[in-house]
Amino acid sequence: MARKAAPEEPPKGAPAWQSTFADLMNLLLCFFVLLYAFSSTDVDKFEAIAASMSKAFSIFDPGGDTIGDGDAVGNGVSQLSNISEQISSMGKNTTGNSDNKDYNEEGMGEETFESATFSKDDMENGDEENQAPDKNEHETSSEGQQTEQGTEGAQQEQQISDEQAKQQLEESGIKESEELAERIEETVNEEDLAKQIDIDFTSQYVSLTMNGSLLFDSGSATIKDTATVTLDKVGKILETYADSTIEIEGHTDNVPISNSQFHNNDELSDARALSVFAYFRDNSDLDPAIMKHTGRGAYVPIADNGTPEGRQLNRRVEIRIYNQLSDVS
Repeated sequence: MARKAAPEEPPKGAPAWQSTFADLMNLLLCFFVLLYAFSSTDVDKFEAIAASMSKAFSIFDPGGDTIGDGDAVGNGVSQLSNISEQISSMGKNTTGNSDNKDYNEEGMGEETFESATFSKDDMENGDEENQAPDKNEHETSSEGQQTEQGTEGAQQEQQISDEQAKQQLEESGIKESEELAERIEETVNEEDLAKQIDIDFTSQYVSLTMNGSLLFDSGSATIKDTATVTLDKVGKILETYADSTIEIEGHTDNVPISNSQFHNNDELSDARALSVFAYFRDNSDLDPAIMKHTGRGAYVPIADNGTPEGRQLNRRVEIRIYNQLSDVS
């Protein structure tokens, strides 16, 4: 009787279809994990996961440098467990716990998911287009805008402060000149000079205006003998304010003049101011260093040059006594 042939032994190792099936299961699990990640409302962590998944499906090298430090996906179920633990921890951390604390779940052990480290490592190797904008750039831009706004605000405040200081100085100057004008007016009335002198004031000075016909003949810069009494009294008034700057201005009308002495009104007005200056220098105790003299010609009229009365008012000599708050020295 013939002997039966011994049955053939199956090849060693798992069938080839099992490896393919295991890879398919791993891919399906990763797919469902990705779907789970979609439910997260944290955009930054989702982008980090997407970059990690892209890396896992394309350049998954064996031996580490992947999610968890395990073997490659193709080597079995061990890597699957690590992926599940990492994603589960991440999911729980994004639903309300922002401190990255350890979680003790069944089958997971004690592992901590460090979202900041995960995002940094994986996003450096992931798609640069999916990375979030550089926070430092936004912070720098924001700080620059704040600095610029702060500078503009400081400039506006400084401008307002300067305007307020200027207004306060103006008001103080007006008050100072007003008090000075009142004292001078009292002295003028006592000396019976009210008809010869007009008094006015600004925030800078008090002006004593004398008519040109009172002091000079027409077209002349020589002081009349009849005017010396008035000038002597005015000199005594000015001596009271010898610590102030005193300015003498000569003015004319706009009628052209040309004679052997003066070619125009500019020369005439300057000569008249100089004559009054010289009289005070020689006939009073005023220090010439505190006095100025200028000729203004017909350029600063106070009345209409179209009438005889207006031209008479414009032919004048103004003596200005500057107050202590003025910027004239």
